[in-house]
Amino acid sequence: MEQKRLQPVNLESYKPLRELVLEAIREAIINGTLKPRERLMEIQLAEELGVSRTPIREALRKLELEGFIVMVPRKGAYVADVSFKDIADVFEIRAALEGLAAGLAAERITDEELEEMERLVVEKTEAISNNDMERLVAVDTSFHETIYKASRNERLTNIINNLREQIQRYRTTSLAYPGRMKRSLEEHRGIVEAIQSRDAQLAHQVAREHIENAENSMIEAIKIDGLPLSD
Repeated sequence: MEQKRLQPVNLESYKPLRELVLEAIREAIINGTLKPRERLMEIQLAEELGVSRTPIREALRKLELEGFIVMVPRKGAYVADVSFKDIADVFEIRAALEGLAAGLAAERITDEELEEMERLVVEKTEAISNNDMERLVAVDTSFHETIYKASRNERLTNIINNLREQIQRYRTTSLAYPGRMKRSLEEHRGIVEAIQSRDAQLAHQVAREHIENAENSMIEAIKIDGLPLSD
């Protein structure tokens, strides 16, 4: 049997066991521990995570719906490949939904949330200056999550987060693309200004353009780095 790569879940956590298992497998796919096209064996996953096969089976069903794995008849579960078409499809939906979220945020955001967005722009500036990629990704994520929260639409938030997770494994590669970090920072400033001015139409437009630019950078970065994508 292969060497264990996944850590046992924390059974003392307040979260339901099925959620812990789902998050553990999803994160292993996102960070590349579980590779594209790799077969997922229920018995092995259960042993590594220290749980029974039932929550594993439930997690695999959910991950199939989320697009992280594919179920092959008579063969089992495999980590889903990602193609340029998949990335384009995800970004096409994301651009529309991020625009919607920003437009709603312009109408519904609180002063405290606006201050949080401004603070995150400052933090992003510092992360870029220090070339701190890990912090940059974290701040970028928090920035967008603040917009989702300000939209006051929980279903919209859940859908966007699911889409973002499907291409999370390529996030660092995208931000590392020459010039992308600084352009992304300027785009974030533009989004803050549009939301601050309560201009829903402008906020929708600049947020959508931000996602479209992120897509272009990600695809170009993947091509340069030669990361594995299916045809």
